[in-house]
Amino acid sequence: MPPLDADMPPGVAPGVGELTETAYAKVNLALHVRERRADGYHALESLFVFAQDGDVLTGRIADGLSLSIEGPFAAGLEAGEGNLVMKAARAMLDHVGQGRGAALRLVKNLPVASGIGGGSADAAAALRLLDRLWDARVPQPELERIALSLGSDVPACLASTAQMVRGRGEVLERADLAGLPGTPMLLVNPGVGVSTAQVFADWDQVDRGVLNASSLDGVIADGRNDLEPAAVGIAPVIADVLADLRQCAGVRLARMSGSGATCFALFGTQAEAQAAAAALKRRRDGWWVMETRIRAA
Repeated sequence: MPPLDADMPPGVAPGVGELTETAYAKVNLALHVRERRADGYHALESLFVFAQDGDVLTGRIADGLSLSIEGPFAAGLEAGEGNLVMKAARAMLDHVGQGRGAALRLVKNLPVASGIGGGSADAAAALRLLDRLWDARVPQPELERIALSLGSDVPACLASTAQMVRGRGEVLERADLAGLPGTPMLLVNPGVGVSTAQVFADWDQVDRGVLNASSLDGVIADGRNDLEPAAVGIAPVIADVLADLRQCAGVRLARMSGSGATCFALFGTQAEAQAAAAALKRRRDGWWVMETRIRAA
């Protein structure tokens, strides 16, 4: 009698049905912009953390590649070849060889172009999912090279754990900061999008120094987001978000993430985060508020 999976095509994990990956929201606890590199990219220093929540990607074996999108922010995306999930799938095919396919479905829970790595996290989730679905077993360094070809934030999103990120995103160092995993966190977006390219163009070009990410207290006291003033200049409502978050009881830190417009706040207790989320939802109709925690390893 042949094995149960004898009719499975080559390169498909035995017994696989539908697989699921979470595309965890990325938050820059601090983002220092240093000098402009010879290749045109800015040298960055950033402490990345990830929320427990995010977009959800599912996939199953199929003929060819396809993507469908649903969820509260689906309208902001197209499901064709320009989508980062499809780009990631094509890059995986190029690496592992043709003859494989997948039907992918993305539930878009995170705002689009909002500074929390939604597209990058989606691409990283696609790489993780397809590596399992196709039983590709691509070594981590090779996955990271594929990820970097898709975008600067994608390599860090592969692991979706706290990391110190340098360069244009290619230098990653695990960050084991005491008190970080499980920290209650709010993500707040005022319903506006800002262009990353425009924010970088409006940055004042001043190198304000190194990021010391040796402790959470140090990141809170001495860290910064160098892109925040430029983003506020483009979308002044970001300043309103930060002001509201900084007035919340129990807040330890409130900053903008990435190039905006999403901002975050860290709290001492989950009850304080819950109370802040409820108050913001009452006062700020139309703002997106996610109550979550920082994801552990």
